[in-house]
Amino acid sequence: MPSNKHVSVLQNEAIDGLNLKIDSKVIDMTLGRGGDSSKILEIIKEGHLYACDYDQDALDYSSSILSKIGNNYSLYHSPYSKIIDLLKEEGVDKVDAILLDIGVSSPQFDNPERGFSYRFDGKLDMRMDLSSSFTAYDIVNTYSEKELRDLIFKYGEDRSAPLIAKAIVKRREEKPIETTLDLVDVIKSALPSFILNKKGHPAKQTFQALRYEVNGEIKELEIGLKKGIEFLSSKGRLAIITFNSLEDRIAKNIFKEYTQKEEVNKFLPIDNSLKPLEYRLITRKPIEPSSKELEDNPRSHSAKLRIIERI
Repeated sequence: MPSNKHVSVLQNEAIDGLNLKIDSKVIDMTLGRGGDSSKILEIIKEGHLYACDYDQDALDYSSSILSKIGNNYSLYHSPYSKIIDLLKEEGVDKVDAILLDIGVSSPQFDNPERGFSYRFDGKLDMRMDLSSSFTAYDIVNTYSEKELRDLIFKYGEDRSAPLIAKAIVKRREEKPIETTLDLVDVIKSALPSFILNKKGHPAKQTFQALRYEVNGEIKELEIGLKKGIEFLSSKGRLAIITFNSLEDRIAKNIFKEYTQKEEVNKFLPIDNSLKPLEYRLITRKPIEPSSKELEDNPRSHSAKLRIIERI
């Protein structure tokens, strides 16, 4: 039976960076197995925690953990791009802190039945929300060669996308590609030896691209992050932990959008209509895991933490 254990990455740095008070109202947009929310709930004894997740299993498990700490929390079976709208409907207008820990939790990743991992054999699934009907199998077996190529290049940032897409289409002409290890075999067969011999698994980027497409994760990140930033109270902070260059680049650019001053011509009179900045960066450069954390949890190696504050 798969374990529910998940080791949170950069947890102390993220929660310290949120500058929580005993009465803070907080959103954990990526509840997972409740590791971060548990720490938050221990601090905000007179506040309230709102948390959401696509995965009903994660919600059920986390509720059993959080209920032992306090009852000042509310859980939502929802993508995090919609949690702000749900809270507004309930009369919540601002919160003091928001946390996003992007990516797949270890229990999801290590469960072969969920189909996220290229290390275990399982059906090509990759759904975070099991009530959805759209799976990685549908993408691999129905997308055109061009759609597959564009997807793997854009979301997997893999230069070998044309080779992989061509090999997938060729293999599925013989029979459907049904399992994760079937797909791994196809990917390996498409790549030259100098790529196969590089560090890292050759299927990693393709699996990432498929996961993003199944769950709409990039659009989710862009929408959820902007909504979260705009839902902060004065002095409220949002912290986001990303796990690859694509996610971090999106977070960096959105933070820049909210904190960059409008350009002015120094030779023209001062324009008093220009709006003052509403936000500031707490982290000029992203915080990365310490050597101790990297040693204890190798999965943290690509993690980066960025924090923004409403002025």
